[in-house]
Amino acid sequence: MRRVVRPLFLLAIAGIGGYLAITYRDRVEEIRRKAPAPPKKLPKGVSSMADEGWHWEKSSGEGPPVSVRAKNLKQIQEPNRYELEKVDLRIYRKDGKTFDHILSDHAIFDLAEKFLYCDGEADITMGVMEGEEPAPGRLIKIKSSGIRFDSATGKAQTDRDAQFAFEKGEGKSVGATYDPTTKELHLKSQVELTWRGSEANPRPMKVESGEAIYKETESKVLLSPWAKLTRENLTLEGKGAVVSLDKNGIRLVETTEAKGSNVHQNRLLEFSSAQLTMHFNEKSEVEKIQGTGNAVLSTRNDLSLTTTRSNDVLLEFAASAKESVLRRALANGNTTVESKPIPGLARPPAETRILKSETVEMKMSSNGEHIDTVDTLTPGTLEFLPNRPGQKRRHVSGERFHVVYTPANQIDTFHVNKATTRTDNEPRNGKPMPPGITTSSELQAFFAPGSGEMTRLEQWGDFRYEEGERRARSERALLDQASNRITLLQNARVSDTTGSTTADQILLDQKTEDFVADGNVQSSRLPDAKGGSGSAMLTKDQPMQARAAKMTTSDRQALVIYDGNAMLWQGSSRLQADRIEIDRKNGLLRAHGKVVSQILDQQKPSEASKAKPKAPAAPSYTLINAPEMTYSDKERLAHYTGGVFLRRDALDVKSKELRAYLKEEKKDKEKKEGESSLEKAVADGEVVIVQGGDGRTRRGASEHADYFVDDAKVILTGGQPRFEDSLKGNTTGKELIYFSNDGRLLVNGAPSEPAKSKVRRKPDASSSNKRN
Repeated sequence: MRRVVRPLFLLAIAGIGGYLAITYRDRVEEIRRKAPAPPKKLPKGVSSMADEGWHWEKSSGEGPPVSVRAKNLKQIQEPNRYELEKVDLRIYRKDGKTFDHILSDHAIFDLAEKFLYCDGEADITMGVMEGEEPAPGRLIKIKSSGIRFDSATGKAQTDRDAQFAFEKGEGKSVGATYDPTTKELHLKSQVELTWRGSEANPRPMKVESGEAIYKETESKVLLSPWAKLTRENLTLEGKGAVVSLDKNGIRLVETTEAKGSNVHQNRLLEFSSAQLTMHFNEKSEVEKIQGTGNAVLSTRNDLSLTTTRSNDVLLEFAASAKESVLRRALANGNTTVESKPIPGLARPPAETRILKSETVEMKMSSNGEHIDTVDTLTPGTLEFLPNRPGQKRRHVSGERFHVVYTPANQIDTFHVNKATTRTDNEPRNGKPMPPGITTSSELQAFFAPGSGEMTRLEQWGDFRYEEGERRARSERALLDQASNRITLLQNARVSDTTGSTTADQILLDQKTEDFVADGNVQSSRLPDAKGGSGSAMLTKDQPMQARAAKMTTSDRQALVIYDGNAMLWQGSSRLQADRIEIDRKNGLLRAHGKVVSQILDQQKPSEASKAKPKAPAAPSYTLINAPEMTYSDKERLAHYTGGVFLRRDALDVKSKELRAYLKEEKKDKEKKEGESSLEKAVADGEVVIVQGGDGRTRRGASEHADYFVDDAKVILTGGQPRFEDSLKGNTTGKELIYFSNDGRLLVNGAPSEPAKSKVRRKPDASSSNKRN
């Protein structure tokens, strides 16, 4: 039994041992299979590697708190640094909640030097706060490469191209630095920024500069060393600039050595100044532009260029959804506004106009296409400079100017208070001519559309005119430029060294010096100082006075015509007629219609006056009435026609015509007392002489008579001379000679026609005498 059991027991033990061996082998294989793989060998120079994520923080010490996360990490031994992949860098600000967020696919983090470097592209988001949107208008994102972050200070910088994204715009530069402590972004070169409006159709503002610094805490952008801003047709350039922002975008731009332009349809506006400030409204539309120091503003269209220069200038714009339209410009300090015609046009150029004043206000039309009005707010001057022959240089000064422009940007009218004008005249016959000067309380000038030439000038309120020796004045005056004539209205007066004329209205030709005076005309002319023979009718030693309804001069006043109840007089001598003409060139004087001449005589002294030599002799006159009269100064002859009546003392002469011969004018020392101005009168045609007095009447008749004034002698000839004396009777003869001073009568008869006398006796006389 034992022998049987023992082998079985041994067999069982062997089976159990085999089972255990197999089980152990399987277990060892299972353990070996399940054991982790041995670590790979680290590359040379690598201290460690991590594939499950990496996180590093700095929450104390100098500089802002920093958090760096990466998906993969590789630690390099020399130099001691980390190579990170899928980097998430957060640089916290002082509040501990807001941070600047940087994302990059690859970065190198140097613990010793405390910097992180992203050679590839990196995205930076500024001022991130969980659950809140960034403030409008602030810098939001930056995209660049080659960025170096200083973990100690939080500064980030790159020398490569950088792009920026804003709430209301974008930008780019070459090279940039950002300091989270000061919140300043420094764009190193080739800066371009674009701000967009908030409207449905925004009009972007493009900002260009060599360098820019964005101060986030101050909401300012500093541009240097140059700056350029562009919005559609508006451009501004300067030597650096400061751009101020708010939540709505750009609100202010300040620059120096500035210049800019604005194109609006057919109008070009250019401006410049030493310092310039551009203001924007809440929609970032231009609201006003202020220029200080050497400010220049120019507007140009197809017809003219208008340039304004002053110490300061203010431009005000009306902003709309589409554009900012210039509405008003205010220039202050030594302001000059110069308007020049554009050369090369088919139409003749107008004058260049230069307006000067301390302060000038310019208003644009509602659509901004042209200047509407220009006003001086202080005293000023306006000068017209000729650009072609025929134009005159004019200078106007006044208390205030108001200039109105046409849609073609040409002057339509201008008005001046307390005006003074000066017009330079061209030389005449090689001799310089004096300027024309006027003054008045008010002045209004009118200009032709198209050509821009002045057509009419009106002045009122104590108008005064002066040109050399010529003077004029009136309450109101009108200048017609085409005819170069001035119309003086209300209390008009013209004068020169030779005399003066007053009337209700005077039309004065500035070129010829002739004029037409209307209404209550009165004139005075001094004796002709150039010499020439005189006469008792036009004497040289007394002024000639005149009165008429109308007076006309021509041929440079060589011909003077008085119309309407005209009267001329020198001293006590008179000439009256419906119309009187003085022809100085030919020495003629003509009178037409109801002619009345009054020639002053000097009676011979009486015996009583001889006893008192100091007593002046009583004056006497020769009166002549006729329809027509022509006087020749050369012959000293006044020819009366159409039925003449002459009266001297008590002697009357009637005839169809009469020639009055006036004496040569003598110097005072050569004049004899009692000498008449009328030498003789020759009457023709139905001559009748009548003398009354002393209770008797003497009457003579003939076809011809000669009257010698100084001798008081009348010679009757022609026809059948006849003389009647109411006391002595009638006498006939070939020639009858009558002395009016003593009543003598001399008779000459022909052999075939002996003289006859019929003596009228007294009632008791019965005889009659005959005398041969």
